[in-house]
Amino acid sequence: MKIALLSYRSLPMAVMAAALSFGSAGLRPAFAQPAPAFEPHVGQQGKDVVWVPSPQALVDRMLDMAKVTPADFLVDLGSGDGRTVITAAKRGLNALGIEYNPDMVALSQRNAKEAGVEGKAKFERADIFESDFSKANVITMFLLPNLNLRLRPKLLDMKPGTRLVSNTFDMGDWTADESVQATDGCTSYCRAYFWLVPAKVDGAWRSGDSEIAFEQKFQMLTGTVKTGNVVAPISGGRLAGDQITFTAGNASYSGRVNGDTIEGTAKTGAVDAKWQASRAK
Repeated sequence: MKIALLSYRSLPMAVMAAALSFGSAGLRPAFAQPAPAFEPHVGQQGKDVVWVPSPQALVDRMLDMAKVTPADFLVDLGSGDGRTVITAAKRGLNALGIEYNPDMVALSQRNAKEAGVEGKAKFERADIFESDFSKANVITMFLLPNLNLRLRPKLLDMKPGTRLVSNTFDMGDWTADESVQATDGCTSYCRAYFWLVPAKVDGAWRSGDSEIAFEQKFQMLTGTVKTGNVVAPISGGRLAGDQITFTAGNASYSGRVNGDTIEGTAKTGAVDAKWQASRAK
């Protein structure tokens, strides 16, 4: 069989395009087509959750609740399209988003670059349950209740005073210290909850001749103060990060917890006195 040799000039355009696509490696596209840019859609399935973006109005309120400053380091758990991290970076913070979906990570990096904050807004592809975010002093999240509860022990082990803010979902019986509802510019998923990680004081302490038994449930305190044969129940006990307050008998106590010591003031009537306590060995 003979094949006539024709010049490219005599070929129809469609045939010529097909001819040009032949090469030593066989048939291939004449022109490489760039992959379409990833666009997330509401409800897309993730590792543990479906993606729903946090309303920008609530993101702003969440950062206000946490009283963030440029001195803070914020980590957003499940950072999605990066808007919380980027918003924090615009306020001068160094912020990190931890996200399992690599396409979301790439999208967040593009968004940060477009916003001009790629130097302060960083993103990493990782599992939030396997990540070390202990250096953060502000944590934000928009996860489901069961995921919040799975994270709760790790969050409670963070440095006392670490600020936690959750979009929509709480922490079970760990009552929030504060909640807020965004109204302007928000129609769904508009409530946020705020906690301060409390110091750990549960157990026996000694203060001079007194024995203190704290019973701690998250930031709430009960227990007793025993001096000689007199036992006074603790009331109004509360921890705000490393700050402790409670009343026992006719004295009101306040102080700062620093590991195994507490230092502060005991007020009886109009008289203030220095007060110290140490964890019993």
